[in-house]
Amino acid sequence: MSYLDAILLGILQGLTEFLPVSSSGHLVIAQALLGVSDPGVTFEVLAHLGTLFSVVVYFRRRITRLIQSLYTPSMLEERRMLLLLIIGSIPAGLAGILFKDFFEAAFNDPLSTAAMLFVTGAILLATRFVHKGDKSVQWLSALIMGAGQACAILPGISRSGSTIAAGMFVGVNPALAAEFSFLMAIPAIAGAAVLQIGDVLTADSAHLLPYLLGTVLSFLTGLVAVYAVLATIRRGAFDYFAYYCFAAGALALYLFL
Repeated sequence: MSYLDAILLGILQGLTEFLPVSSSGHLVIAQALLGVSDPGVTFEVLAHLGTLFSVVVYFRRRITRLIQSLYTPSMLEERRMLLLLIIGSIPAGLAGILFKDFFEAAFNDPLSTAAMLFVTGAILLATRFVHKGDKSVQWLSALIMGAGQACAILPGISRSGSTIAAGMFVGVNPALAAEFSFLMAIPAIAGAAVLQIGDVLTADSAHLLPYLLGTVLSFLTGLVAVYAVLATIRRGAFDYFAYYCFAAGALALYLFL
């Protein structure tokens, strides 16, 4: 992998991981356009860890309290949130185990990825017609948002878009749905990284510098994306991302058909 590829893919991963436009979909399409048939498991893991660090930095106070609640019985609300995050993580964990081969095959098909971008656009556009709820996340809404995260294993389906939209569809306050979505990304990204840590440890050291550069850029741009999504949610303009997904999907279909 060249430095230019690492820069482009790192920035792309960071921006699209939390913007509701599908990071995996953009990486599949970008790799096809750049001629990077496979950037390598190591780069993918490190780039995802970069975005993991960005959400950890943004929610560091919230995460600190969640950790403190493990040994502080009086922190009932934080313990409740930990339980909800576990519930919300179950669907994606099961889907990843049961349909691993199916999902991996999808990453080699830019045409189906382009089609899934249209699905993401439709999901985002549908939030325009949903009455803004004021509920907190409960066990059922956590499970439904988790199902959205499981669907987003498919490249082209946005993880943040599908989970936040799922929460909004069942009446969760949009800002709370966004926070839960980002917190739910932590075990999802970390879990995927742990499963592939062996590949990272045996990686060719000759590629270390471009990999690290891509990781730093994914962290910085991921942090920007978190701020951008939360600001968009507060302005009630979450559905605007739908038009970008439609345009990106149309362009990809034109390029690969």
